[in-house]
Amino acid sequence: MKKISILLAEDHIIVREGFRKMLELEGDFEIVGEAMDGRKAVALAKKLKPDVVLMDIAMPLLNGLEAARQLQKELPATKVLMLSAHSDDAYVQNATESGASGFLLKQTSAHDVCRAIREVHSGNTFFSPAIARRQDRINPAALTRNGGLKKKAAELTSREMEVLQLIAEGKTNKETAAELGIGIKTVEKHREHLMEKLDIHDTAGLTRYAISAGIIESSVQLTIV
Repeated sequence: MKKISILLAEDHIIVREGFRKMLELEGDFEIVGEAMDGRKAVALAKKLKPDVVLMDIAMPLLNGLEAARQLQKELPATKVLMLSAHSDDAYVQNATESGASGFLLKQTSAHDVCRAIREVHSGNTFFSPAIARRQDRINPAALTRNGGLKKKAAELTSREMEVLQLIAEGKTNKETAAELGIGIKTVEKHREHLMEKLDIHDTAGLTRYAISAGIIESSVQLTIV
């Protein structure tokens, strides 16, 4: 029987190694690659075409939400299973709307992680039990309570999301331009568009938005310039 090929995308080495060792115990799984950031995850997925990508939401350079959006466009047959330490309803909705087939809390049992991989590979969805129990009780209006995050995020292009994350991580315009392979003037223009679309007028505000939208975790952001 053909094994389920899996790409691990997690920036914390000890967590990634833990998942690898756990999954390698299963006879029907094969780990085909590992990535420490979202951009590497997308590049590796395009090269390896795994059946399932097990991906953390909060990763440097490119977060899991935007990586999932890009994978949905480029590799619709590859299933994304999102990982997070947070179980907020807004996080779960943002993940599923980004194209993820499931959402797992990092404290989910090994049994449920393996079950989730098999379920999404079969074309089903899977949520950690604690989240699944809430699904029927979710009020859709409550998911956008934090300043209309869902609507605003939907208005941003993929490039604007990348620029927003790098700004929130404390990168200068020059560093952002180098990371994305674009000109500084282009970065400045994207920054202007972000502020206009989000009605935010300083870098600190963009950073707070990125944290509240789940684009980065508060621990990722080091400096505000």
